Amino acid sequence: MKKILVTGALGQIGSELTTRLREVYGADHVLATDIRETDSPIVTGGPFAQLDVTDEKRMFELAKTNKVDTIIHLAALLSATAEAKPLLAWNLNMGGLVNALETARELDCQFFTPSSIGAFGPSTPKKSTPQDTIMRPTTMYGVNKVSGELLSDYYFTKFGVDTRGLRFPGLISYETLPGGGTTDYAVEIYYEAIKQNRYTSYIGEGTFMDMMYMPDALDAIINLMEADGSKLIHRNSFNVSAMSAAPEHFEKAIQVHQPDFKIDYQVDPVRQAIAESWPDAIDSSAAVEEWGFSCSYDLSKMTADMLHKLKTEKRI
Repeated sequence: MKKILVTGALGQIGSELTTRLREVYGADHVLATDIRETDSPIVTGGPFAQLDVTDEKRMFELAKTNKVDTIIHLAALLSATAEAKPLLAWNLNMGGLVNALETARELDCQFFTPSSIGAFGPSTPKKSTPQDTIMRPTTMYGVNKVSGELLSDYYFTKFGVDTRGLRFPGLISYETLPGGGTTDYAVEIYYEAIKQNRYTSYIGEGTFMDMMYMPDALDAIINLMEADGSKLIHRNSFNVSAMSAAPEHFEKAIQVHQPDFKIDYQVDPVRQAIAESWPDAIDSSAAVEEWGFSCSYDLSKMTADMLHKLKTEKRI
């Protein structure tokens, strides 16, 4: 049975992944950590410790004391926030990653950290973006992600650390509010659809980006971590996506349930530029071939579930 340490456990992915991991492996087998402490079920529902990921000694001691054999490193600044605070993003995103990889190396832990479609750049092919392609990002977040992919590859080839990772698209969830990502509009739109029956998008009409519903993202992480390592070729940078959509596609999907819903546009130049530097749609075939990646939710099914869950569970 795995003994897992999760960093950034109170973030968008971490809050839901920690709950899921505790369901799969047992609450006592998943140590949640974050720089802050709240009264969240993540804190009260199992082992929890405060951790600043830039503190390597504290991270190592927590992992060793708790006999951790798996590290899931999620703590990071996201794309829009990273672009506003690039030096902080480098120090946190890369410093925290190095500390987590060093802890995994010293304790012989399996290791996961997410990459992102942000690792691509304007010169990357935008249609059916291949698994292996040119990657010249023009954002600090993207630079961090490419560096993280390469660093994770290095720790595997140099030290034999069982590193694994996914290039996530925009992740959509009813559980946790977004935290500074360019694709956050795809979460906000559902909240505003229920609250006001309209939404003002900071991303322009016709701007395609890859997306995935959080339940599929959680399945992807667990399935990759459980996969036969001998069959993995790419390890730290699998393209994964469930759908490619622009704001108007979300509008039409919501209108199936709320016919009067409308989107207005007030484009944010910073986030629009980031979005335009990313692919329109990526090719996930390597993940399918190497470890059986699949998704259960398309845009229509996700929209129905998001609206239902927000109304019934969040009571918006």
